[in-house]
Amino acid sequence: MSRLTRLRFMQTDRTALPVRQRIRPRGVPNALQNHLIAETSEPGAATGIITDLLGAGVVQVDEEMLGDFHCELHAISVLDVTIAHLNFEVPTALSITRSADAFFVHMTSTGEATVEIDNHRILLTPFTALVGSPGQRYRMRFGRSSPQLIVRVERPALERHLARMLGRPLGEPVVFDPVADLTTDTAVRWHGTLQILFSEVSTSASLIQQGRGGRALEELVISTLLYIQAHTYSAALESPQRRQRRSVRRAIDFIEQHLAEPITIADIAEFVGLSPRSVQAGFKEDLRTTPLAYVRDRRLDRIRSMLMTATPEDGLTVTDAAQRWGFSHLGTFSVLYRQRFGESPSHTLRQR
Repeated sequence: MSRLTRLRFMQTDRTALPVRQRIRPRGVPNALQNHLIAETSEPGAATGIITDLLGAGVVQVDEEMLGDFHCELHAISVLDVTIAHLNFEVPTALSITRSADAFFVHMTSTGEATVEIDNHRILLTPFTALVGSPGQRYRMRFGRSSPQLIVRVERPALERHLARMLGRPLGEPVVFDPVADLTTDTAVRWHGTLQILFSEVSTSASLIQQGRGGRALEELVISTLLYIQAHTYSAALESPQRRQRRSVRRAIDFIEQHLAEPITIADIAEFVGLSPRSVQAGFKEDLRTTPLAYVRDRRLDRIRSMLMTATPEDGLTVTDAAQRWGFSHLGTFSVLYRQRFGESPSHTLRQR
C-alpha cells in the first residue's frame, strides 16, 4: 500500500462497489489518477462516501437521472491533510447536516456548484471556493460534470499548528470566512502550495514518497490556509505583539536541530547565551509553556508522523517509534500521546 493512500477516516470497504471500468478518469489531477478510493452508481452508497469524507449528509438525485448517476472519489493523505477529487456525473444535491471534525476547502474544477451556508449563498466556480469549518451545516447543488477538488485538514492538526504560530493556547474555536476569492494575489500562494503538494506526490523519487518531509508539507498547507483566508484568529496572527523574541526563536531552532538527542535546559541556555531562568521565562511569556514541555510535544509530533506514514513493510512498532524519540517508559509515553492526539499510538499505527 502506498504511503499516500491511507484515508484513516474513510471506511472504503463499505463504499467501494464494482462498477464499469474506465480507461482514464476524467478531469482527475495527475497526482490522484492512481488513487481511486471509492466509486459507485448507487446514491445510497454515495451517501456513505460523502459521510466519511465530509460529515453526516445525504446525496439526492432526480429520479430521471438515476440511470446515469455515478460517483467517484480519488484522494491521498499526507498526515492530517487530505486532498480529494469528487465527481458526480449528473446534477446532484448534497445536504451536510453536520460537517466532520475537520476544515474543508471546496474548489470547483470545471462547471458550477451552489452552496447555502450560514446565510450565505455562494456560487462555486474555478474562481470562488468554499471554506468550511467543523460542525457546520450546508447544502450544495452540483451541476452536470462539476467536479470538486477538496482539501481536508483535521481540526486538531490545524489547532495545534495555529497555537504554535500564535505562541499561546487557543481560547475559542477556529471558524473561517466561508467565501474564498481564488483570483487575488494572495490566493496565488494557495495555488502554489497545492502545486508543490501535487509535485511531491507525483514524483516517485520525492522525499515524501520515501516517508520523509510529510510534516513540512502538512505545515505548509495549514500555514498557507491560515494566512490567506480570514478566520477568528486572523487579527491575532497578524499582530506584531505575537512575535517571539529572538532568544526564543533561536532556542526553537536549536531544539528542532537536536530533537533526537538528549536536551536539557542548560543546553538550550548555553546555545542562546542566557541563563536557564531567562530561557524559562521567555518560553512562558511567548509560548505559554516550558522549554522541556515544548521538546516533549515536538517529539510526540514526530512520533505521530512516523506512525502515520509507516507501511506494513517498514515493520515499525510503537516501541520503536517511542524509543527513537527518547521515550523509554512506554506507559508514560502512551498517556502523553493520548492526551495530545486523542487516540492511542497503537490505534494510529493500525490505521496505516
